[in-house]
Amino acid sequence: MKHSKKWWNEDCNRSLNKYRESKSLEDWKLFKRTVMITKKSFFDIKIQKVANKSYRLWELMNWINKRKLPAMEAIKYDNQPCLLLDSLWNAFHSSFNTALHCQVDINILDKIGSKQVSAWVLFSKKEFKIALDSCNNSSTPGPDKLS
Repeated sequence: MKHSKKWWNEDCNRSLNKYRESKSLEDWKLFKRTVMITKKSFFDIKIQKVANKSYRLWELMNWINKRKLPAMEAIKYDNQPCLLLDSLWNAFHSSFNTALHCQVDINILDKIGSKQVSAWVLFSKKEFKIALDSCNNSSTPGPDKLS
């Protein structure tokens, strides 16, 4: 059984499973004692490594370790990843400018019905500033691109 804590081991699993089966207070105490002993021995080893200078103190911190890269995929065009600026440009140009020199029948716009024009509600700079100040700086923008 995998566990998110690095110190967790098979003894912890066994004592936890034993407690889950019995639900007795004694097995709970045994589980807690097992966890305490396991953690103590795990961190004693860590402290010993630092004391012996087998690695730098900062290596204990999460932010110094290797980071997982965000899950992303390269833009592909014709089943080939666009890794260079030229290939990226060709992909976007081919995708968005395919109708650049094509004839367009603008009469199709006549078939689209017109909608009633909405009045724009005026607001002052002060109202805008108040609205911006109430936004959370740490949140991401919503569908309207405003946070």
